[in-house]
Amino acid sequence: MKLTILGGGGFRVPLVYGALLGDQGEGRVTRVTLHDVDGGRLDAVSRVLAEQADGHPDAPEVVVTLDLDEAVRGADFVFSAIRVGGLEGRAEDERVALREGVLGQETVGAGGIAYGLRTVPVAVGIARRIAALAPDAWVINFTNPAGLVTEAMSHVLGDRVIGICDSPVGLGRRVAKVLGADPASAWIDYVGLNHLGWLRGLRVGGRDRLPQLLADDDALSSFEEGRLFGPEWLRSLGAVPNEYLHYYYFNRETVRAYTEAEQTRGAFLGRQQSRFYAEMQRPDTPALTAWHRTLAEREATYMAANRDAAGVGERDEDDLESGGYEKVALALMRAVARDEHTTLILNVRNRGTLSVLDADAVIEVPCLVDAGGAHPVSVDPLPYHAVGLVTAVKAVEREVLATAESGSRAGAVKAFALHPLVDSVSVARRLLDGYRAAHPGLAYLTAP
Repeated sequence: MKLTILGGGGFRVPLVYGALLGDQGEGRVTRVTLHDVDGGRLDAVSRVLAEQADGHPDAPEVVVTLDLDEAVRGADFVFSAIRVGGLEGRAEDERVALREGVLGQETVGAGGIAYGLRTVPVAVGIARRIAALAPDAWVINFTNPAGLVTEAMSHVLGDRVIGICDSPVGLGRRVAKVLGADPASAWIDYVGLNHLGWLRGLRVGGRDRLPQLLADDDALSSFEEGRLFGPEWLRSLGAVPNEYLHYYYFNRETVRAYTEAEQTRGAFLGRQQSRFYAEMQRPDTPALTAWHRTLAEREATYMAANRDAAGVGERDEDDLESGGYEKVALALMRAVARDEHTTLILNVRNRGTLSVLDADAVIEVPCLVDAGGAHPVSVDPLPYHAVGLVTAVKAVEREVLATAESGSRAGAVKAFALHPLVDSVSVARRLLDGYRAAHPGLAYLTAP
């Protein structure tokens, strides 16, 4: 089986390859094609993968290419993890927003809109090449903003594109662990959009254990989301929000923490990864050791500004384990390729699952996965406070999709202005001007 990774020079590609090394049996991936626009990054990641493969005689073959058509032709699965504009683009997204006193995170608020406006045209172009050269391939999208980009690609690929994210998986794992339950056997009632969802229940043996957690202050304070939001607010919601909802529920505190930080998250990652790739240019650098060291620093500093805003300090060791998006990707590929029925939280078309959204809206919910793809599971309706956020953010996503097609400046302003975390049409106009000045990739926004 052939897997193509777009953004193959990306820092987290070794996580995916490591998961593949542990996969055995029929239908396993035997060839991995890495595609990127940066040959130096491809060379660096290839060295890490080569060291990972040491001692694995049946390790998947690794091929690298700068040619997109060559990369996708004949692929069985395409994993999309591109970053249009690179980490410097992310840092600019953050800086432009913070100058206006609003959030610039890469998937939430003004930063997410700017990133989406740059990324959607590229993602749609990639989807068209896949449709032409590998029409039977399944596309697994991790490119952020994951829900928005998955929806854009679905206009070309239909249900053959599925979005993944490790945030809901990590949340479910942490809640299950606090309750002493096995995450693999627990049913996680989770629903929303990507980076905008709520864990509303965790059923073990048919019994919902979440009320037990919500009644216990000590238990709620023992894991990351509990510390971020606080026991009182979680009990008010009757649910545990995805960590990204901290940007909404504690927006003023988060913006202040980001403004007062020495550098933005994008700037930190940019400098950190620049050091890694520069180090990898030396032929004597132990590639895998350097990569592990950089990864550990990255995970330890994740959402540091939010923890500062909440006054909860450093991450606990138990919180350092991510949701494992590479494990989700592998489980998804196995289920489709081998018809191994499983349940995963994924980004898929709504198809009536949430009545407040139309059938084509991409949502993030538990899905039953088999050889026919991912099928969203029926869920209870959202409470009104969640309906308001979900429909408002989906309206913004739809404006981004329309603007990416039309090139309308007015549409871009509307997308910024409608977002719950942008508080003024005047600010929205200045945001667009700032982003167009910072990003050549937004030069297409010239129509009225």
